Amino acid sequence: MRSSLLATAAVSVLLSACAGTADNQAMMADGIANAGAHSLTIVPMGEYRTGMLDESAAEIPAFDPVSKRIFVVNGADKVIDILDMSNPSELTKIGTVELSTWGKGANSVAIHNGIVAVAVENADKQAAGQAVFFDTDGNFISAVSVGALPDMIKFSPDGKYVLVANEGEPNGDFTNDPEGSVSIISLAGGVDDLTDGDVRTVDFAFMNDGELPYGMRTSNPGTSSVAQDVEPEYIAVTKDSKTAYVSLQENNAIAIIDIETATVKRIAGLGFKDHSVHAFDASDKDGKVNIRTWPVMGMYMPDTIEAIEIGGKDWILIANEGDSRDYDGYSEETRVGKLTLDPVAFPTASSLQKDENLGRLKTTTAQGDTDGDGDVDVIYSYGARSFSVLDANGSMVFDSGDAFEQFLASNYGNVFNASDTENYSRDNRSDDKGPEPEGIAAGYVNGTPYAFIGLERQGGFMVYDLTNPTNPQFVTYHSDRRFSGSPEHDTAGELAPEGMQFVNASDSPTGNAMLVVASEVSGSTKVYDLK
Repeated sequence: MRSSLLATAAVSVLLSACAGTADNQAMMADGIANAGAHSLTIVPMGEYRTGMLDESAAEIPAFDPVSKRIFVVNGADKVIDILDMSNPSELTKIGTVELSTWGKGANSVAIHNGIVAVAVENADKQAAGQAVFFDTDGNFISAVSVGALPDMIKFSPDGKYVLVANEGEPNGDFTNDPEGSVSIISLAGGVDDLTDGDVRTVDFAFMNDGELPYGMRTSNPGTSSVAQDVEPEYIAVTKDSKTAYVSLQENNAIAIIDIETATVKRIAGLGFKDHSVHAFDASDKDGKVNIRTWPVMGMYMPDTIEAIEIGGKDWILIANEGDSRDYDGYSEETRVGKLTLDPVAFPTASSLQKDENLGRLKTTTAQGDTDGDGDVDVIYSYGARSFSVLDANGSMVFDSGDAFEQFLASNYGNVFNASDTENYSRDNRSDDKGPEPEGIAAGYVNGTPYAFIGLERQGGFMVYDLTNPTNPQFVTYHSDRRFSGSPEHDTAGELAPEGMQFVNASDSPTGNAMLVVASEVSGSTKVYDLK
């Protein structure tokens, strides 16, 4: 794996000379590009704010190029908000899509050729959910049953299929753990007359009796099968509409699915990031920014996954957020300070387990005892605090290493690894997943392919030039979070980017490519012009 850390460091050195508040530093940082990358201008435009803090009032956006409307999952009101983007400088809410007839609320939305598809979870979270279809005015068309907890919905680019990632989370007591699955809905007969017979289910029962691929993992108290443990999170589809890539976040793996046959072609384990090479800040109790190497293996555990064609080849982008199985009935979460560390593997365990070192780092009880003697031989952490590029086979060809934290430490030291709900909470997230990359979008701006990676906790998004997919170049970081403001009074700007959608220039009302970002904590949706 290769990284553009030297290029990033050069930008960090340049920016570290800039004095002032975090808000000023954000403006200075934005637009300063790596000399080895193409230039990009990001112009903030209109936004719509629900005024609801930390209520998931803006989660996933979907843009319709014909009506110039944005459809946004509003988890607080359990509806889809319809926003008018015909004037991108002024987003206005023009309606809602009510969902109570079909379940508890929406988790995802997608649009193709004037059809709005919504993933709706059941009131009983462990029961089958629904894929519900509307027109762009919010009028109901049809609905079909899918798997438990449909978490993401996506059209294939050719419009022939709709795919749904059914996460299948257990209940709080861990007494009911449905199998994770992917539903593939054929639209060959049109949307108006869809029935459950048009739905095929891709399951993972074939993994129950075999060995897991290297780099994949399970996490359960021993009562669940592998198929129950697998939790599909997000879907990317190749440009030719033939192959789907599905992130199995808690399992640290990617499923590669043949869409036409509805079969799993391959499960690609993502392996582990060696933090004795790639540094990170592991403690929220050391009173400083302290990015250094540690004897820890990071589990990539991507949330959002995206596909882009570059040079005639498919490349898969993943945002390495990290996640655990943490329920009342079973939790794998603990901290390194509570582990019994193997004295041979960790001869300095007493020092490592101090709060100012590794003691506060969140880790797992599900892995680590490699020889079965009851102590921990390998320490694992959640997420990789990075984004990665995979080839079409699911093999990792690039990871951004420690570039995100290094950049933020150099330029946002007084708010480094801050919480997404409290300003100036420096170092608050270092013991968890750092800046927490979650959302990712990609597309071409003036002929150059770019990746946009949203940082859920820190806020804002990183931008990389993907011209060479095996060695992407850092371009810039843009943030509209205002640390001088107040989250409680809705003056802190955009908090916790959750969902991101790239808009092609040919579909945009400005004639330029655009980016739509829905921020979960601030309950806001904002659009950006890209030049």
